[in-house]
Amino acid sequence: MSRRVVRQSKFRHVFGQAAKADQAYEDIRVSKVTWDSSFCAVNPKFLAIIVEAGGGGAFIVLPLAKTGRVDKNYPLVTGHTAPVLDIDWCPHNDNVIASASDDTTIMVWQIPDYTPMRNITEPIITLEGHSKRVGILSWHPTARNVLLSAGGDNVIIIWNVGTGEVLLSLDDMHPDVIHSVCWNSNGSLLATTCKDKTLRVIDPRKGQVVANNFEEPVALQEMDTSNGVLLPFYDPDSSIVYLCGKGDSSIRYFEITDEPPFVHYLNTFSSKEPQRGMGFMPKRGLDVSKCEIARFYKLHERKCEPIIMTVPRKSDLFQDDLYPDTPGPEPALEADEWLSGQDAEPVLISLRDGYVPPKHRELRVTKRNILDVRPPSGPRRSQSASDAPLSQHTLETLLEEIKALRERVQAQEQRITALENMLCELVDGTD
Repeated sequence: MSRRVVRQSKFRHVFGQAAKADQAYEDIRVSKVTWDSSFCAVNPKFLAIIVEAGGGGAFIVLPLAKTGRVDKNYPLVTGHTAPVLDIDWCPHNDNVIASASDDTTIMVWQIPDYTPMRNITEPIITLEGHSKRVGILSWHPTARNVLLSAGGDNVIIIWNVGTGEVLLSLDDMHPDVIHSVCWNSNGSLLATTCKDKTLRVIDPRKGQVVANNFEEPVALQEMDTSNGVLLPFYDPDSSIVYLCGKGDSSIRYFEITDEPPFVHYLNTFSSKEPQRGMGFMPKRGLDVSKCEIARFYKLHERKCEPIIMTVPRKSDLFQDDLYPDTPGPEPALEADEWLSGQDAEPVLISLRDGYVPPKHRELRVTKRNILDVRPPSGPRRSQSASDAPLSQHTLETLLEEIKALRERVQAQEQRITALENMLCELVDGTD
């Protein structure tokens, strides 16, 4: 008699479970835009979701702990003149998020740790360089302030957000619409998929395609047919890939190994309602005391529901084999170092004692001398406290303007007071 050999893996029994009802985020008007991004981005501090907004594009940012019903007047992040298509948190600053829009621009925002009283309308910087909608964003995994964008113009632009400058523009590599872009672990290469059904591996600094048209896949997996695209999420710490079908109601997950057959089906988490989008928590945001190895934020039509993936363990001690050191919030390189050809792996941290997000860190934008950069096709830059010193003449002009504005405001306040007094007299006279 032959005996079937069962493959040994600590992840064979990973199971998914939806969070309790009071841990969901209710009454959120999730965007109805027909775009293939995940519509949701999450980090150890905040949950961001692209929402419906009249007269432009907007997304909502909630502290992770603010579960339950979201007030209909909760402040939004607004500024785009057309729908927001993608959002992505900076991996090196949990208070900084980038948004891409149908209006052809990218905006980078500073989110305060406190709840703002009104909409956030002023980005730190606006990046302009695409000629059509911008639908894909991805921060560099190891270099500070380096952001990638891809647009409907079939162009990939890599920016230095710290200066607002274009570092690289890859404008002749894709003959059709770019569907997705991702970095490798140290940010030396890009992988892209395109409407021409070609997967390209690109060295962005050399401006070269180093591999494409992989003829033979290492594994082929039949999936249930679905109306929407598959949103893949890969966890390099556990070598598990999760596939979430947009418009589907399940998350399928597979373990990747170095030996044939390379891809091993683990399980499927299913629920009743289809997902409109999905957010994926970085490893440092997980609860290691509960053997949580992944957490998703599933978007419904009017709510967001956390889904927790755990490995059952009897011991409540820290499980070293489940939590190898993982990328932390410190960058390994500066933007100029990466552009010059340097590479560095992510700076790793231990999760043994859990992870506490650092306090608010401000992203400063430094304006370069306008003569040192390429005008006028370059991006619009924002003023900042670190700009060059103002001339005496400019300073005096500004002070005069401030003085005139103050006098104007005082005059208007006196006028308002007089009108209020007249109104009171009229009301008293009619009583």
